[in-house]
Amino acid sequence: MEYEVVIGLEVHVQLRTASKIFCRCANRFGAEPNALVCAVCLGYPGTLPTLNREAVDQALRLAVALGCEIPSRSVFARKNYFYADLPKGYQISQFDQPLALRGRLALHDAGVEVPIARMHLEEDAGKLLHEAPGGGVLRGSSLVDHNRCGVPLVEIVTDPALRSAAQAQEYLQVLHQVLRYTDTSDANMEEGSLRCDANVSLRRPGAARLGTKVEVKNLNSFRNVARAIEHETHRQALVLDSGAEVQQETRSFDAASGTTRTLRGKEEAHDYRYFPEPDLPPLLVDEDRVRRLRGELPELPWTRWTRFAEQYGLREDLARQLCAQREVADYFEAVVAEGAATGAAGGAWAQNAANWTMTEVLKELNARGEGIESAVEPTRLAALLGMVARAELSQAAAKEVLAAIWGSEEEPSAATRRLGLGQVQDADRLEEWIAEVLAANPGPVEQLAAGEQKVAGFLVGQVMKLSQGRADPKLTRERLLSSVART
Repeated sequence: MEYEVVIGLEVHVQLRTASKIFCRCANRFGAEPNALVCAVCLGYPGTLPTLNREAVDQALRLAVALGCEIPSRSVFARKNYFYADLPKGYQISQFDQPLALRGRLALHDAGVEVPIARMHLEEDAGKLLHEAPGGGVLRGSSLVDHNRCGVPLVEIVTDPALRSAAQAQEYLQVLHQVLRYTDTSDANMEEGSLRCDANVSLRRPGAARLGTKVEVKNLNSFRNVARAIEHETHRQALVLDSGAEVQQETRSFDAASGTTRTLRGKEEAHDYRYFPEPDLPPLLVDEDRVRRLRGELPELPWTRWTRFAEQYGLREDLARQLCAQREVADYFEAVVAEGAATGAAGGAWAQNAANWTMTEVLKELNARGEGIESAVEPTRLAALLGMVARAELSQAAAKEVLAAIWGSEEEPSAATRRLGLGQVQDADRLEEWIAEVLAANPGPVEQLAAGEQKVAGFLVGQVMKLSQGRADPKLTRERLLSSVART
């Protein structure tokens, strides 16, 4: 039978602060287990939390970027539940009076705007390890690493407004861009800085009432979010088609098999016995603070790619690819600025800089397993592209030069001379190559002489091959046509 899938996402984001949300312990990934803990984040009796101002500012900055309404007053609450990685027996979170409400995030590919119901601050729990350090088997037991206890989180909750796995994946990818652009989180899903729970339900098309929702917990990659939703949609459809009812529950996703499995019955808010946190006063946010943070926001990805398309004449898809990572967009603009400083300007220059950034530069970085900060400096890439624009170097030769200067301080012009890759414009040398090619290809020469211009490209290509890409293609074509005309 046909069903409409209804999806809401709950995304947990670790904020990029130096210390935890209620104590001075370092907020850092990768330390030895239980090395970054104190009496406060372990919940020892008699300790009191102190709110981290920078965590609040980062959460507010993100709320502004997502177009949220920010109430002047929000309240922390205790969320009570027992679990081995929660030493206090409760989590300090926000419940009925969150930090921000009613935001939105536009999805370009899907052509929809996803409403964000709320965003609230909370502390993270610890982490359960189900294998021994080094990968050994733990029989009948688990280990607890409390380093993550007290790490500042924001939870971003959408309305049940997503209608496909593809939309859910795009939402996460765009949100990831916003987090990186605002520098509020490293958003590293592999390290747990960005974690997603998906609430999935099915209903008949046109039905007003939502179906029974199932929560799929702790999805750790964009693709796995989509895979989990696709499987859960299929599973629930089979249940409904059989005449049974979908049970409200929490499930986990097994990436190896691509299936979900039952974890526990789904909790409701009353199961957590929320009550106001007695050790923290209400959080008051004045308009001046919000105005200051709004003024400090960087250019966000959708604004930036629109400007790239308009200012540099780039295709929208190329502009969006450049802006997917803030650091890559910064690198591209630095190359353009270096070119402009030497007199290079216009859409063709920017287009070439964009193409080289997205192909040759990123290809070299991927091969080396490095980030954009390790790329050849924008000054030297601009100098290399300038040599290509002046026909001093072919595109193919320029790629060799780029690989040669990577990781060194050598200038492109020096590398070109050292490697003997400069583009040849010498008339005598060109005539020698052309004569050799014409002699070796009498058939195509006769076709060209008879007016079949399409074979000119073949012959020019043979000259480029013979010259190992060093012949100036424009001059080569001119002189080849002239030579054939004289025969």
